[in-house]
Amino acid sequence: MSGVVTAWVLSAGLTLGGGPPLIRALRRRGIVQTVREEAPARHAAKTGTPTMGGLLMIGAALVAAVVAASGAHLPTRHVLTGVVVVALFALVGAVDDLVAVARHRNLGLRAREKLLLHAPLALAFGVYVLRAPDLGGAVSLPGTPLRFDLGWGYPVFSAVVLVGMVNAVNLTDGLDGLAAGTSAIAAGALGVLASRGGALPAAVLAAAVAGAATGFLWHNAHPARVFMGDVGSHGLGAGVAVAGILAKQELLTVLVGGVFVAEALSVALQVVYFRATGGKRLFRMSPIHHHFELSGWTETQTVVRFWVCAALLAAVGVGLRP
Repeated sequence: MSGVVTAWVLSAGLTLGGGPPLIRALRRRGIVQTVREEAPARHAAKTGTPTMGGLLMIGAALVAAVVAASGAHLPTRHVLTGVVVVALFALVGAVDDLVAVARHRNLGLRAREKLLLHAPLALAFGVYVLRAPDLGGAVSLPGTPLRFDLGWGYPVFSAVVLVGMVNAVNLTDGLDGLAAGTSAIAAGALGVLASRGGALPAAVLAAAVAGAATGFLWHNAHPARVFMGDVGSHGLGAGVAVAGILAKQELLTVLVGGVFVAEALSVALQVVYFRATGGKRLFRMSPIHHHFELSGWTETQTVVRFWVCAALLAAVGVGLRP
């Protein structure tokens, strides 16, 4: 457990301390946010805020995970594999950010371009988990003793969880502190679940992600001094999913990350409803956090209420594993 605590404290400390110099560097280099035109009107003031702060957050999490695992004399193979996977997903996000900054627009890579990069990484990680003697391709049904061995279907299943979580966190990153706070809660819950199950490498990685997201909130709380960018949201999504998969708690990962799932579903439902009804909208705007904003909630109310929902889902998830 000392490694878990060290990972959280170290990643939070690195993110807190490294924030001010990074923000100044991003501003000097003109790496700033361009708010999408269809966003709520009050978001226009966010244009010009430094972005790609996720470079610090994800970097701190990965360094802390490796240092803490080594210091606690834990087997580092799973930790290092997880770190590499998270770093590669964050790299895809960084490319997306740089394209958007270069074009002075909110959108970078196209969705299909990102999927072509995400899918092979996720499938390769799924094969690694399947072939690891202490992991394998079985999936547990939360709250029951039931386990289902998916065999070579497992890499596809885990890839859906991983790619889905990465994109869901990316969609959630639309309000100050929203993605960072919900990620800190979800990763913290997964750290508890992994520790209870004896999966300490996964617990260390989850704690590092939770600590880094918590530290980043100091700089990203409303009104945000820096945004995480896609490098941050991709890295956070990958960190949450990878930790849950290494802990063999794939379905509980989806549960404790239920806020992210709801955000992604709101986008899918909006698109389906829009096409089926010839242009009508199911929500005022998607992802769903914008729907609540346009319904009269302030940005802070929306963020804190989503945090509450995340905490409730995390408590349910932790409660399902004795």
